[in-house]
Amino acid sequence: MLSEKHNDRRQVADVVAERIERLIVDGVLKVGQALPSERRLCEKLGISRSALREGLRVLRGRGIIETAQGRGSFVAELSGNHDASPLMHLFNSQPRTLYDLLEVRALLEGESARLAALRGTDADFILLRRRYEEMLAAHADEQGGDPREHARLDHAFHLAICEASHNPVLVHTLQSLTDLMLSTVFASVNNLYHRPAQKRQIDRQHSRLFHAVTERLPEQAQRAARDHIHSIRDNLKEIEQEEQRLVRATMRLEGWA
Repeated sequence: MLSEKHNDRRQVADVVAERIERLIVDGVLKVGQALPSERRLCEKLGISRSALREGLRVLRGRGIIETAQGRGSFVAELSGNHDASPLMHLFNSQPRTLYDLLEVRALLEGESARLAALRGTDADFILLRRRYEEMLAAHADEQGGDPREHARLDHAFHLAICEASHNPVLVHTLQSLTDLMLSTVFASVNNLYHRPAQKRQIDRQHSRLFHAVTERLPEQAQRAARDHIHSIRDNLKEIEQEEQRLVRATMRLEGWA
């Protein structure tokens, strides 16, 4: 009899754990985010406080949530420290990686934009508009602002589109590339935003992408996302060629060749 009760408790705990895991997979609860209060979670999930505590214990055992004194429970870092891996060091150290990553971005973000236009809810589009307007406000700053902050806002805009796709695997794949993504976005912001023609072009592309998604035009959204990434790639290659031409001309001027 004791064994049956134990099994029932474990079953309830697993069910509660799976429901909280679903909130994490769906992006409702994000990495580092504190879990709502026990009372609110119990109301939201329709469970008792003891069942919730059993479920949280299961999640702690799986390494999915952590509990800290004074902070309560929060979603753990799920993907580990990728930055410290030798592979990530190699990716970051090789300039060619920038273009490899832009290829991946064109594929993933094109599809996420298409799905966002098909599946995005009104709530998704409210959040997307906020990210879009924050990015525009930063770009309108006549002082130029901090390029890294521009990069962060640019990335947040693209991530909001991905979240509107309602494909958790796609979202988590892009999130796992966040630091590499920021390095490419920073490269484009740093190299392109101080060039008026390129800045106007990027602003037009973001506008086209935003409106295609929020007006629920999937094919146009996919094309806008891909065209935007391809344009960044082409502009960065042109800047590289300009720099190489400048180096060659300077060397000739100084009698190196």
